[in-house]
Amino acid sequence: MSRLPITKTPKCFLGGAFIRSESGRVYEHKDSAGAFVCNIPLCTRKDLRNAVEAAAKAGPGWAKRSAYNRGQILYRIAEMLESRADELAAAISLTNPNAAASREVRAAIDRTVHYAGWTDKYESLLGSVNPVSTPHFNFTVMEPMGLIGILAPEESPLLGLLSMILPAITSGNTVIALASHGEPYPSILLGEILAVSDLPGGVVNLLTGTRADILPTMATHAHLRAVYAAANKSERTEIQQGAAEHVKRTVFLPSEKPIDWFADDAQGLYHIRHFLEAKTTWHPVGV
Repeated sequence: MSRLPITKTPKCFLGGAFIRSESGRVYEHKDSAGAFVCNIPLCTRKDLRNAVEAAAKAGPGWAKRSAYNRGQILYRIAEMLESRADELAAAISLTNPNAAASREVRAAIDRTVHYAGWTDKYESLLGSVNPVSTPHFNFTVMEPMGLIGILAPEESPLLGLLSMILPAITSGNTVIALASHGEPYPSILLGEILAVSDLPGGVVNLLTGTRADILPTMATHAHLRAVYAAANKSERTEIQQGAAEHVKRTVFLPSEKPIDWFADDAQGLYHIRHFLEAKTTWHPVGV
């Protein structure tokens, strides 16, 4: 008996669950030959607000986990990426057959392991004991900022997305990320991988859709502490104007030339530092 194959219905990953857009709207996702692949959810500002609520609930618990445990969880994500490497490469090649898909997947796995190794090291390098001329013990520690909004690049839909998410969650922040509009399918698979990893629900929330729907609310939402964006000049202006209302930190990827996501400087300690706040304590000596 002949049968029809069961095709995937892509959903966004929000609060550890898979959701359809609140609006019910979708857009067609086609492969490089123009053939229909699936309908991708068009998330709205209501979906973003729901994601902020989920991230806010998950934030305190994730920040309180030990650095060692966060490293274990990130390493587990790398294991899950490795187990679905071929499927991820196929998803990247779906819309861009000329992409170095297998290389991108391998780099994404290695990048996840890289940040897993940083969870218990960045504090000792960025924190300090400060010499002061008074009878005090003065020291500075680094703390996560909280909720981080991410606008991922259109290119490098897996490696670019992970390279922006990982520095934020390494130090205990939670993330709401808008994936590539033109190449959203790898983010759908990434959500499925995160769902079966040990990452607590709500730490990473992945939305799909257009920047026109998401960017204004992400820039102005009072509970987001920072926006990390791959943005053009007009988008940067809009983000900066919106962020000024709540003194929100903004971090932009360089726009002068294409980013080499495979380069050594696309990862590391100073990417983690973008999403930390310094807390300095003065303690009287002898008390």
